[in-house]
Amino acid sequence: MISQQEFTTRQDRLLAQCRPYSICLVPAASLVTRSRDTEYVFRQHSDFWYLTGFNEPDTWLVLSNHPRYQSNFRAMVCQGKDPEAEIWQGRRLGAEEALNQFGLDEACELEQLPQALHEWINGHKHVYFAQGEFAQADEAVFAVLDMLRTAPKENLAPLSIEDVRPILHEMRVFKSACEVAVMRAAAQITASAHKRAMQFAHPGCYEYQLEAELHHEFAMAGARSPAYGTIVGSGRNACILHYTENNAQVNDGDLILIDAGAEFQGYAADITRTFPVNGKFTAPQKDIYSLVLKVQESVLAMVGPGVTLNELMHHSAEVITDGLITLGILKGAVSENLESQSWRQFYMHGLGHYLGLDVHDVGDYKINGKDRPLKPGMVITIEPGIYLPENTDIPEQYKGIGVRIEDDVVITATGVDILTADVPKQIEEIEALMERQ
Repeated sequence: MISQQEFTTRQDRLLAQCRPYSICLVPAASLVTRSRDTEYVFRQHSDFWYLTGFNEPDTWLVLSNHPRYQSNFRAMVCQGKDPEAEIWQGRRLGAEEALNQFGLDEACELEQLPQALHEWINGHKHVYFAQGEFAQADEAVFAVLDMLRTAPKENLAPLSIEDVRPILHEMRVFKSACEVAVMRAAAQITASAHKRAMQFAHPGCYEYQLEAELHHEFAMAGARSPAYGTIVGSGRNACILHYTENNAQVNDGDLILIDAGAEFQGYAADITRTFPVNGKFTAPQKDIYSLVLKVQESVLAMVGPGVTLNELMHHSAEVITDGLITLGILKGAVSENLESQSWRQFYMHGLGHYLGLDVHDVGDYKINGKDRPLKPGMVITIEPGIYLPENTDIPEQYKGIGVRIEDDVVITATGVDILTADVPKQIEEIEALMERQ
C-alpha cells in the first residue's frame, strides 16, 4: 500500500518542477459506456492515480505554487454526496471527507467546478494541464480561461499553458521502494496464476478455460482486473503477437503461449511463458524454446545501470541470429543476417518496455536524441521471442511454433532484481510442475 505521505511528496515534486506562479490541473477519468446504460468497470487514469491514489471518477486535483499561499496549495473537486445516487451506484467520499483524507487546503463538489477553477486559476502565470486528454476537461478549462481574458482588469489570465505530462511521466519512470513492493505483489499474484494455468492445461481444453484459470487466481488474490488483454495462444495462434480471441481448442502436442499480468493496486505485472499442453516438449519445440531461453538469460546477465535497451536488443538479435542459423532456419553468416535484419521476420517486436501503472508505461526511451541508459529504480520487461508461421520457408518440423519468455525486472545499483522469478521457465522445471497436475 502506498501511503498518503508518498502521494503528497509526489505532488510537491511535481510543483517543484513547474515555473513560479503555476497551477496544475489534473482531472480523473470518467466512466466509459459499455453498451446502452451499462459502463465498463471503472479504471482510474494513471496520472491521477499516481498523484492521489483516489479511485472515484470525474474528480480534479488542483495544485499551486503561487506565493499567495503560504506553502504549496492542494485542492480537489469531487462528486458530491448524494444518498439516492449512492444507493444505486455506490458510496461517494464527498468534499468534506476528501478534505480530511487527502490533506487538502480546499475541496468542493463537482457542481462548483466552473466557479472554483475561475477562483483558483485567476492570478497564475502558467497553467500545467494535459490538453487533449479529456474533451470535457478541455472545455471546462478553456471556458474559464476565456472568461479571465475578457473579464475586468482585476482578473489576471495565465500567460501560458504548459503540458504537465512530460514532468509527470518522467517522475513515473523511476519507482519508489513502495511502488516496487506493490509491483512485486502483482508479479507474485501473476506468477501463481501462470503456474495454475500450467497445471490445469491438458489436451482438449480451450484457450478461454486457461484464461479463466488465470483471471480466477488474479481475483482471488485481490487483483480484480488483468493489466491488459490476456493472450492465450495455442499451436499456430502463438505466432500472432497480440492474439486475444482465446477461443480455440488446444490439441495434443501444441505449445501454449500465455502472456498475462495482474493489475494490483493500480500497478501492472507482465509475464509470458510458453509450455506444452501435454507437459512434454517435443525435440523441435525444445530447439526453439531453448534458443529463446538462452537469449533471455544472456540479456539478463547484461542488464544493469548504464546499459541501454537498444544495446540489449542488438545483443538479443545476435544470439537469436546465431541460433537460427544453427537450426537451419536462416542461411549464411551471422554478420550478413544482422546487416540485412533477416531475423526480423521471426522476431518482430522489441526486447522490452517500461512497466508500471500502465503495462507499456510512460517515459522517454531517448534523451536528446540518444538512447537512454538504464538507471536504478526503472522497471522493465525482458521478453525475447521467436515466431515461425506455417507459411514460411523453413524446415518443416519448426513450422507453427511460437515461443516468448518474459520477465519483469527492477534495475538496481548492481544489476537487476527479477520480480517474476517464481514462474518456472527451465524445460525440466516446467515439465516437473505439469507432471504434478
